[in-house]
Amino acid sequence: MARKDRRVPRDAARRDFMRSTAGIAGGLLAAGLAPRAAQAAPQPLGTWPLGVTGDSVFVGVTCPLTGPYSAAGEDHKKGYELVIEHINSGELAKHWHHLRGKGVLGKQIRYQVGDTESVPNPGVQAQTRFITQDKAIMITGSVNSATAIAIEKLAQREKVVNMVGASGSNDTTGKDCQRYGFRSQPSAYMAAKALAPVVVKEIGKNKKVAYLVPDYTYGESVFDSTSQFTKQDGGWQIATKQVVPLGTKDFSSYLLNIANSGADVFVNVAFGADCVLSTKQAKQFGILEKMKLVVPNISPFQAKELGAELMQGVYGTFDFYWGLEGRFPLAKFFVAEFEKRYHYKPEWCAHIAYMQTMLWAATVEKAKSFYPVDVIKTLEKTSFSDTTLGTVHYDAATHQLVRPVPVVVGNKPSAMKHPDDYYRIAGLVPGAETMPPAGFFGCKLGSYT
Repeated sequence: MARKDRRVPRDAARRDFMRSTAGIAGGLLAAGLAPRAAQAAPQPLGTWPLGVTGDSVFVGVTCPLTGPYSAAGEDHKKGYELVIEHINSGELAKHWHHLRGKGVLGKQIRYQVGDTESVPNPGVQAQTRFITQDKAIMITGSVNSATAIAIEKLAQREKVVNMVGASGSNDTTGKDCQRYGFRSQPSAYMAAKALAPVVVKEIGKNKKVAYLVPDYTYGESVFDSTSQFTKQDGGWQIATKQVVPLGTKDFSSYLLNIANSGADVFVNVAFGADCVLSTKQAKQFGILEKMKLVVPNISPFQAKELGAELMQGVYGTFDFYWGLEGRFPLAKFFVAEFEKRYHYKPEWCAHIAYMQTMLWAATVEKAKSFYPVDVIKTLEKTSFSDTTLGTVHYDAATHQLVRPVPVVVGNKPSAMKHPDDYYRIAGLVPGAETMPPAGFFGCKLGSYT
């Protein structure tokens, strides 16, 4: 972990602290922020200004390092390690014009990683500790929507900016959205809207579908949106919906019902180790011989663990796929740097970590302030060009990143050009085409202060 502090001029730290002192006419400076003319200096808020008075700032990171999502969590953690190193060294600033120099506003980033154990409580406890003890100026991470939503609510209460980790539930930027939370991964709605036209075209219309659905907000969101758009676009009908607890080991009873459902398509909504295990067991039940497999949100390492023979022809979506390196220069840099350090192509959880942290850092630079209200308002109105996904921006009404959605299909083993070439990109759907109508999921952002 990156813990080493680098010294910066003491007057920069002093300016940031002075901004919290009321009664200084004309506003005060905060790490290079231009004066706020005729405006009172803001009062302390969240961990500001205590969290920014030194020559470094602390970021609290949570990842599932144990539990059914631990493989994705390790990948997630590597993304944070890499991006913080790139920001602190100034390497990212050399390749992306939204950053300048080393660190963020001249301050190095310190961080720690807490294990969410793939469930909410440990993640909330870790981030609470980072906020209260370490004065985290930003918190980030998770690979579980229930955990992400719980941490969002913590961030809102504590008034600390939260750059949400991996979370596909519609609720994250829907009914459970928060002013202090920002999500970059496509929602279940966005992923399903991008995926449905492709699978309907390739598999056909008027199919009967069996769903395996994890029993929490992510699973229900993916089921709702996938069934909605496949019915709308192709007349697909639900043959059975099998709801399973997170961490299930024996899927026999659920898969028996699916095998006997008469379905043409098996949509596996399970994630991480649960998806891998349930797919292997579905193969044993003969389900994959008589049904087409669709995985709306393909898990990191899923193809490596299941093999190309099983994953060939399987359709799904990603937050990011390394094959985008040929389309976006920063994606090429990210993939090359990640592979050089960790000796494999980055999975999409690593990309979320990299993307969310670099967008936060760029926003602080643009706002010339760590003050959370300034950061939030700047995130709500800024378009970021030349990212790993091209030009993106957060929707001001929901804090969902408007970004392209990659739709992929598994390659045949004979079509793989190298060991990591498991998928081809079947489509890259513009984010604006996948966003839900305004107010569709009932998002009501909380207050700034």
